[in-house]
Amino acid sequence: MADLSALEAPAALAWVQSHAWAYPALEAAHITGIALLLGSLVVFELRALGAARELPAPALARLALRVAVAGFALVAASGLLMFGSQPGEMLSNRFFVAKLALVAAGGLNALLFHWRGGIERLDGVARAQALLSMGLWLAAILCGRWIAYA
Repeated sequence: MADLSALEAPAALAWVQSHAWAYPALEAAHITGIALLLGSLVVFELRALGAARELPAPALARLALRVAVAGFALVAASGLLMFGSQPGEMLSNRFFVAKLALVAAGGLNALLFHWRGGIERLDGVARAQALLSMGLWLAAILCGRWIAYA
């Protein structure tokens, strides 16, 4: 396997390895971010699928997007710090690699949804993207949980 020591940032991440509470705190932040991200996405995606039609989709989308972006920022920041503390182990874990691929696919799906104006026209394509989004993010979470057991 290639030498991945260059991916480690000893000065910046020494506290992760030297404090017993640091990694669990990062995991807690990561889970909080996941809850914010997935919770807001599911609420909007249910609306895209036809639930709660009395709620205006554009207004709900603006709120959900803000919460989802905040959640994703928390997930990314905590995830990068956890990754930096053990990059070799993470990159050799098939569930971690699958999780990254699923997150990338989920992000691309979201970009395509917004690019094609899915919020304004909740058509069949938007509904399919909503279902795909829920599946991709749930699969990413499941892969994330299995990282510790592979």
